[in-house]
Amino acid sequence: MRLTVIKFNPMKQYIQMISAGIVGGMLVLSGFYFLDMKPSEGTSENIPNRLVSLNSSPNLTGDFVESAKRSTSSVVHIYAEESDEQVRKRQSNRRRDPFADLFGFEDFFGQGNFYAPKNGSGSGVIYSADGYIVTNNHVVGFADKITITDAEGKKYSAKKIGIDETTDLAVIKIERTKGFIPIKMGDSEKVQVGEWVLAVGNPFGYLTSTVTAGIVSAKGRSLDIIQNEKRIEEFIQTDAAINPGNSGGALVNLQGELIGINTAIATPTGVFAGYSFAIPSKIVRKVITDIIENGGNIERTNLGVGGYDVTDDLINEYKLQLKGNKGFYIEEVEKRSAAQLGGLLPGDVIIAINTHPVENYDDIEKHMKYNKVGDKVNIKVNRSGKEMIIPIQLRKMF
Repeated sequence: MRLTVIKFNPMKQYIQMISAGIVGGMLVLSGFYFLDMKPSEGTSENIPNRLVSLNSSPNLTGDFVESAKRSTSSVVHIYAEESDEQVRKRQSNRRRDPFADLFGFEDFFGQGNFYAPKNGSGSGVIYSADGYIVTNNHVVGFADKITITDAEGKKYSAKKIGIDETTDLAVIKIERTKGFIPIKMGDSEKVQVGEWVLAVGNPFGYLTSTVTAGIVSAKGRSLDIIQNEKRIEEFIQTDAAINPGNSGGALVNLQGELIGINTAIATPTGVFAGYSFAIPSKIVRKVITDIIENGGNIERTNLGVGGYDVTDDLINEYKLQLKGNKGFYIEEVEKRSAAQLGGLLPGDVIIAINTHPVENYDDIEKHMKYNKVGDKVNIKVNRSGKEMIIPIQLRKMF
């Protein structure tokens, strides 16, 4: 291949540079003249309207300051631990386990002595003025002794109200009826990719009231990190730095409104490496309301049916008489399930749940993922060509 060579003449280029500079300067001065501006005057009052857009971005520094002021007082430090009584109870349960002496996950991952008391620290967000605080289940789920330190350094004892393993959320409460500043709830559905956000928490357990900034990198992430078969994951992904100890802390928008609870990081090292994940406020609001109103832990459950999505081939094979060619065909009903006790039968086609149309099994999961033990749902089915509504009360699976 032939290489193209550009010859270089230093004196000639020097003369060209001087000439270009003189011409450029004349053009700039003439431009100022025609725009009615003077080079020495840089105030915005002298800039024509058509040029203001070049400097019209918001004062992000000011926005960060205001957002931080509005949110830091609502974020607390949490220290959670097991009491001696709790440890003895866990040891007793371990002794009754026939597989207790086998090599387990805790040994494999080097998490230390199973019999030693567990403890850890994290963050929480004040949800209401009467002392309800939202955090992660993995921060307090194991504990029966919880100590809260507020943004001013005051310490309080808290009790666990309830947890939801499927969302990794928990509610604790300080026994004090006034003086707390609840965070303002935001709408995570309105959050846009590229939007500025702040993470507020207590990284490493001692860097209290730490604020970091980043943008929303993605929404609706499902990472399979919650250890529950009914897990609900729709994480907000950001590049705001969070580290161990930030779990349970706040992800807020530039108005200081809560749009997520910081929960996890993607990292090969154990510390922040570029991406973090938060539970969106739409899930937080629903779960926390359920726990506070009903008390205790949330237990999710399945309907208890198996089968196939309706297709033309399925309709022909089973000679189904449907008004529409969509739904979920029940081939099997699990014994002692909510479906069996409620009256669903093999051969039924589920076509709606609580007025929401069902076109396939994914719709069943979508419309029932927030339902819990004790909830009642109305299942609309097509049975031998006739449509009927069957009320079902959800129960534990055995």
